[in-house]
Amino acid sequence: MATTDPILVADVMSTPLETIPEHATLREAATRMRDSDINALFVPGVSAGIVTTTDVVEAVADGSDPDEVTVGEAMTAPVERITTAEELTQAAAMMTNFGIKHLPVVDGDGDYVGMVSTTDLATQFD
Repeated sequence: MATTDPILVADVMSTPLETIPEHATLREAATRMRDSDINALFVPGVSAGIVTTTDVVEAVADGSDPDEVTVGEAMTAPVERITTAEELTQAAAMMTNFGIKHLPVVDGDGDYVGMVSTTDLATQFD
């Protein structure tokens, strides 16, 4: 019986990593996500985070002005992360355990290099 090599996060992650600064508005984040056809942006910096379409929708539903609220105010930080060398099954387990849909990906040096999402998982585990 032949064995197949495990699928690694590096094999399916989205690159380049789409980023947005903390000081950007939620409208800017929403526009970037729409234009790039993605649902999350990485927010680099000391308090690295992630802003998602859900964060934008929740802020607007709560009555916040997307032109006034910054990404830094709405983002989730700190974020869980996974390395490029991990198996995709580990990413799936982390997403399930933490109740998240996106995981920033770091390389062996700890630099953020991509994002893996539940959409990426669904494509592989069809």
